Amino acid sequence: MIYLDYSANTPADPAVLETFLTVERNFIGNPNSTHPAGQAAREELSRAADRIASLLGVKPSEIICTSGASESNNLAIKGIAQASRRIGRHIISTPLEHSSVEGSLDSLRQEGWEVDFVDIDRNGRIDLNHFQKLLRKDTILAAVCVVDSELGTVQPIREIGAILKEYPNCRLHVDATQAVGKTPVILDGVDTMTLAPHKFYGLNGSGLLLKRQGLRIEPQIHGGNSTTQYRSGSPALALAVSAEKALRLALENQTERIRYVTALNRFLREELARYPAVRFNSPETAVPHILNLSVQGVKGTAFQKALGQRGVCVSVKSACSTEGSPSKAVFAVSQDRRNALSSWRISLSHLTTQEELKEFLRIFEDCYRELVLCTG
Repeated sequence: MIYLDYSANTPADPAVLETFLTVERNFIGNPNSTHPAGQAAREELSRAADRIASLLGVKPSEIICTSGASESNNLAIKGIAQASRRIGRHIISTPLEHSSVEGSLDSLRQEGWEVDFVDIDRNGRIDLNHFQKLLRKDTILAAVCVVDSELGTVQPIREIGAILKEYPNCRLHVDATQAVGKTPVILDGVDTMTLAPHKFYGLNGSGLLLKRQGLRIEPQIHGGNSTTQYRSGSPALALAVSAEKALRLALENQTERIRYVTALNRFLREELARYPAVRFNSPETAVPHILNLSVQGVKGTAFQKALGQRGVCVSVKSACSTEGSPSKAVFAVSQDRRNALSSWRISLSHLTTQEELKEFLRIFEDCYRELVLCTG
């Protein structure tokens, strides 16, 4: 099997797994409990929050542990909107967002919020002039991903934050799920930020939400007291400590890994560019880990299936998207529905080898001949 879908899920680093097992063995108490075992677990959870905060350059009180990016996005977007409903009900977002962001916005729209989508250019970056034009006195939230999961485009978060300084009632939520380990994570002007350890060699079922101190949001999970007023439930201590380990490894090795993956991406682009029907959708400025392309005249699902039958794993859109519909991100940059239906994504890792890519290209050649040349 050749795995080229690292943007959907990454294998847990052995050191992260060992961290998880060690914590599970050594801390048996519920961090919410007041007895000695519970107190020991709570102290370890506090240490994990301290270390995560130090890595991100924020305060420990600004870290909320969740079950994953979908919960973090829902908590941030719905929580901000509901807490700000007396100020306004207008939200700005992009056509590039993950389905958990789209779903949260759709839910709010049904409850009376108004959502506008900012234009993006041919490289997938948002149009800052249009963004400014969309802003109103009753705009209470802008939701923008740092890195688009389908194209790999990096958004100008610092510039967006600077614009929003003139709109004190508008909060900025950024989904940084695809950013950690791939590009510097910008916190300037950011009010809430989502992280998902399983995207950077951590564990599934674990997530992080950065929420700036003093920002009021409405909880989405209600129940008894916990370590934070914003999320009820028993804290998953081993997952929280493992998230810190994964984050540390990703940031410590980021420069070296980016350099390696950049070389892989360049090699793939050069080889795939030899095929007349191939069209690259990811811009040259995208993170190197993501390469979105279309094979003209062949649906992305058909090419994915052909590759899958030969043991190659790639994705059509993000893993959480609706099957059979065109990619919103690719359509937004190309304005070509057929191209969007033909698109699919290769996502790379420092674990990807040159030998794997050479074998992938041999298999791609077979699929291309079968689906393009033999049917053209």
